[in-house]
Amino acid sequence: MKFSTAIVVLSASTVLARPQATVINELPGPCKKVTLVYARASTEVGNMGTPNSVGQGLCSGLKKLFPGEVACQGVSGPAYSAGLMDNVTPAGTTASAIAEATKHFKTAAEKCKSTTIVAGGFSQGTAVIFNSVSKLPADLKSRVVGVALYGYTHNKQNGGSIPNYPKENVKVFCPPSDGVCGGMLAVNAGHFSYLSGPSQKEGYTFLAEKIKAAGKGESKP
Repeated sequence: MKFSTAIVVLSASTVLARPQATVINELPGPCKKVTLVYARASTEVGNMGTPNSVGQGLCSGLKKLFPGEVACQGVSGPAYSAGLMDNVTPAGTTASAIAEATKHFKTAAEKCKSTTIVAGGFSQGTAVIFNSVSKLPADLKSRVVGVALYGYTHNKQNGGSIPNYPKENVKVFCPPSDGVCGGMLAVNAGHFSYLSGPSQKEGYTFLAEKIKAAGKGESKP
């Protein structure tokens, strides 16, 4: 996998590394009908990224559709530091980041027996989420009814899906303009197209459809 270091550093520092941060840790609170587990992009601050980024968009969108019924949980550091060079590891992120995401899935399922779990990730966060979801035990995996991936760093390698997980439960946002999606980590302007436009709404709408279907006993893995 080719890694365009200069492009990544320039783009990430210009677009993502902003002083504001969104930190959402709602999993320790009261159980909700829906739990969103989300992993941010490389260099993003907080655990959900900046206010205009994908994590906040998915979380706030689901909360609008399911008022008072959604708990959002970002995958946090130090276990997930979202470091740039972690992208070039075989998994596309670190083992500790994957373990942290897995911990959130397990906590949600064990603590909140009736919660419906969905997930999302942006850039390196997609590697965190796909690695975690693909290796979940079958009973826990069945509780994760939908996943939205933005700028999927392993999109080509995994054929636009998550290994060992139903393809129809995955929504991948990877337009041709995003240099990351073709199998090389060539971060360009297209990789940040998700910060504006309709894709965030399309993502939380997709997740909402899967949540509603699961409530009717349909479309479960």
